Amino acid sequence: MDLYVIDPVRIGTERLPGGRLLGWAEWGPQDGVPVLLSPGAATSRHLGFGADVLDGLGVRLISVDRPGLGASSPLPGRTFGDFVDDVRAFAGQRGLGRPLMVGNSQGAPFALACAAAGAVRALAVVSGADEVAEPGFADALPEELRRLVDLAVADPAAAEQVFAGFTPQGMWDMVMSGSPECDLAVYQQPAFAAAYRRALDEAFAQGAAGYARDTVLAMGRWGIGLSDIAVPVDLWYGEKDTGHSPDQGIRLASRIPGAVRHLVPGAGGAVLWTHSEQVLSTLLGRVARR
Repeated sequence: MDLYVIDPVRIGTERLPGGRLLGWAEWGPQDGVPVLLSPGAATSRHLGFGADVLDGLGVRLISVDRPGLGASSPLPGRTFGDFVDDVRAFAGQRGLGRPLMVGNSQGAPFALACAAAGAVRALAVVSGADEVAEPGFADALPEELRRLVDLAVADPAAAEQVFAGFTPQGMWDMVMSGSPECDLAVYQQPAFAAAYRRALDEAFAQGAAGYARDTVLAMGRWGIGLSDIAVPVDLWYGEKDTGHSPDQGIRLASRIPGAVRHLVPGAGGAVLWTHSEQVLSTLLGRVARR
């Protein structure tokens, strides 16, 4: 069985300006090229990727908990811009310079905000949540999702109350029931399932408010200057992934100057783990040529 995940090699917290803590976990060589991970919905720093390729590629992978999730202090009412500020402060305090970044699933818009602000040198969006509130998608969404998106746009506080009812088990059940067989082969592999469940439990350790805020931001209008992004961006979607983007990133790629979209044959939403080496090698190559 492929080695999809291992426990973090280094783990800790960083105190940000203002006193909040930001939780982080690292894999790979400490002197490797820094690559920040903005993880998927309701998962903590504990769930990394590329366990079997990081050393060979010379990548220092650093996953960070968004506010209110895992070990990161809450920040009620936070915005995408607040996350950019956190990333800049974290990178500065840890001597990372302008790192590379990977944004997975619901972590994608947070990573795109960092790219738009020039806080990172290059970005890989992997199975990225799309801006489903964008009017062009109005007729493409299932009815239940459409209702939640409309609520997130019209009444974010009410939407947060809805999402605050989610639990780690509820998230697990939702992912398992909505994933194709190619993804379940990854998610239900014993070591991965254990790491995934731990990441879910950690993400909800402070309650569901952090996840709820993430979800309202991701489901509402982003307000991110996608057309202003001036760093290389690759978007990766599995051809069997129908849950993260209504058109598997076609519209999203068209909104980002120079973005390259990759549709992976036979893959689903687990591309981050099944194609780690391809994703990271391409990301490294973007800055090697600049």
